[in-house]
This record gives sequence, structure tokens and C-alpha cells, in this order.
Amino acid sequence: MNCSAEKASRKWPVGAFGRARAAMVTATVALLWLGMQAGPADAARRSAGFPWDDLFGTRPHRARAPVRRAVVPLPKPRPAEAPAAAEPEPPAAKAAPSAAPAEAAKPAETSKPAEAAKPAETAAPQPSACRQALTEEIAIAPSIPDIHGAGGCGGEDLVRLEAIVLSDKRKVAVKPAAILRCKMAAAVADWIRSDIAPLVQGQGSAISVLDNFDSFECRGRNRVAGALLSEHGRANALDVRAFGLANGKSISLTDRSVPRSLRETVLHSVCTRFSTVLGPGSDWYHEDHIHLDLMERRNNYRICQWDVYDPLPQTAPLLPAERPGEAPPREVAAKSDGGKDERSKADTSKPDDGKPDAARSGEAAAPKGAAEAKSQPTKKRRQSRRP
Repeated sequence: MNCSAEKASRKWPVGAFGRARAAMVTATVALLWLGMQAGPADAARRSAGFPWDDLFGTRPHRARAPVRRAVVPLPKPRPAEAPAAAEPEPPAAKAAPSAAPAEAAKPAETSKPAEAAKPAETAAPQPSACRQALTEEIAIAPSIPDIHGAGGCGGEDLVRLEAIVLSDKRKVAVKPAAILRCKMAAAVADWIRSDIAPLVQGQGSAISVLDNFDSFECRGRNRVAGALLSEHGRANALDVRAFGLANGKSISLTDRSVPRSLRETVLHSVCTRFSTVLGPGSDWYHEDHIHLDLMERRNNYRICQWDVYDPLPQTAPLLPAERPGEAPPREVAAKSDGGKDERSKADTSKPDDGKPDAARSGEAAAPKGAAEAKSQPTKKRRQSRRP
């Protein structure tokens, strides 16, 4: 048998195309026969040949196995020999009286509307350290509400300084009472107690009154409109004019009749305690009182401007002193006196007829006829004035 490629076409009359079609038909018949032999159980157990079999819903769904629940082991029973557990005490807020079980069973919504409407009470602010230190043993200074005025006026932690209590329990009244910040009031009280009271005691009396010229006032500096806010507007300044004594006298800090040493001592004490001191010599706004404040500046800068003037003389000189005998003669004065004598002699030689010199000379030169002739008034033409 010759199986060469040249004679292969003679065995099949349809050629190569016919041979391929015959092979496909044979394979199809074999597959159909195998499918008829397989049962529905085998088709269910057969796995999908391709991953896209479930794309169009052709693959039957597999039944899922029931979910198994995990068995949780229970705790062992408590042994009999174990001690009894202490029962926790119910909180006092949740405990309800046994006499009213029905009220305890009510829901929270049935509470009284008045109690629900009550706002939460705000806690009272704690007093500052200055307020706690400024007790009644140091000063009578009750606290007042905070002041918040226009332009930054006012402040917090304010007091009304009514009196200063000395170490021997005597009181120095502040007239009128000064509204100040607590720190400023404490500084003034310490100044009076430590410096001024011993100083005045050395003058033979005791201090009883502090003359308050000005304290809190919402204004600009020196009461100038448009100026920066004064420390008086912040309740951080006090103007002192004088000290009242127990014997009825008064010590004015700007009075030049007060001993200079006393005023200088007061000057050194205030400039040590306060950051700003203004008095006579600073400007004409502080010629009759002393300004004190605790203004905070950079690098703790301080201002102390108060000129302590010398006392005025007892008797003011009314007349100039006499010219000493060894002084040289006044030649200029002598010449002027001689000229005055000659001029007075010439005046006495002239006739005193009450007429000026020009009138007398005109009368001498004019003839008698001209003197008798009366001068007639002449008419003047009014010139036309053009506007």
C-alpha cells in the first residue's frame, strides 16, 4: 500500500476538506453518546471546565452545608466550702425608700418640670491672692463688682478703700473712699502703715485722714480730650493732697511752708513703692497734689518727677539796699541832674501866658491890621468821587 502524499487524494474523493469534516462529525457523535450515558449525579459532581461557566447562570448552585455553632463552655458551679460573696451596697443617689416603690418605678420623663428648668448654678469665682491678703486687719476695703466701661475703662478685682488700719488698731480714714484695684489699694495701705504713720508720729501727732484728691475716673490723661487712657480710668492711680492729723492740723505735700526734710522723706518713700510719681515741677497739672500709680512698663521703667521747692522767705525785701559809702560817684547821674537844672532855668525865664511858642512868634511878626482882620472861612468844592 502506497501512502505517499502524492497519491493520498485518490483514496478520498472529496479531498482534504472532506476528510476534516468527517473527523468533526465523528467526534461530535462520540461526545453525545458519552453525555447520554452520564447520569444527573455525575453532572452535579463534575467540576466546571471553564471559569466563565457561572457567568450566564448555567452552572447549578451547590447546596451549602449547615453552619455549625460553637459550643461555649459554662463555668463550674461554686464549691460549697467557698466563703459567701459580699453584696455591693447600692449608691445613695439610686437607692429608693421602701415606703414608696411606685415612685421609684416612674420613668425619668415624669420628673418635675421646675427642677428640669433650673439652670446649672455657676460656681462662684475664687478670691484672688491679693483679696485674701487684704484683710480687715490691714484695711477696710470691701470688694465691688468688676467695671467694664467704654474705651477700656474699669478693671477687675476692685475694692472700695474706706480706711487703713494701723498696727495699733487705729484707723486712717480715706476721704472720700477710693475705688482702686486690689494691688493698688494694698500698696497704698502698706505705704501708710510702714512709712507715713511713723513719719507723722515724729512730728508730735498721729495721722488720721488721707486726703484723696482723685481715684477712679474714666478719662484721658490730664483730662485732655482724645488723650491716652489715664491710669485713673483703669482704677490704678491715686492723687494725694495732704495728711490730716489727730490734733486737727494738716500736712500738705505741696506746701512750701512744710519742712523740706519731711517732704523729701515722703518723696523717697513713694518713688520706692510706686512706678509713677508726679508732683510740682512735672507739669502744671500736678502743682497742688501728688499722683501715684502702678503702671507697668517695659524693663520695669519708673517715673519720679517731683521737685521739692525751698521754703519761702519769712519777710520779702520791699526796698533796695542802701548804696555803700565806698562806691564810686555816679557821673552819668550828675550830668543828667545839671542838664535838668539848666532846662528848668530856661523854662522859668519864658513868659507864662498859656500860649505855645509858635503862636507867640506869629503874633510878633504879624502887623496890627492883619491881627485885627478876621479870617473868613473859605469854601471847598466837593470833588466828584467815582466808585
